Amino acid sequence: MAHLKMKTIRELNETDLKGRLDQLRTDLVKLNVESAKGTLRKDSGKIKPLKRDIARVLTRLNEMKKK
Repeated sequence: MAHLKMKTIRELNETDLKGRLDQLRTDLVKLNVESAKGTLRKDSGKIKPLKRDIARVLTRLNEMKKK
């Protein structure tokens, strides 16, 4: 999955953001499981950007909730 920029996140509506958030969280869980098993080699650098993308989506959802 490509890195999400805040500009593209702001263009999405709330239902799309929630769907994207669910997808990002499932990807993170899969990577964490592989990391715990010790089978995560070439994807080890994807965990931190994935966490940041989740944070960006959550930030946008909270901004939308306040308005």
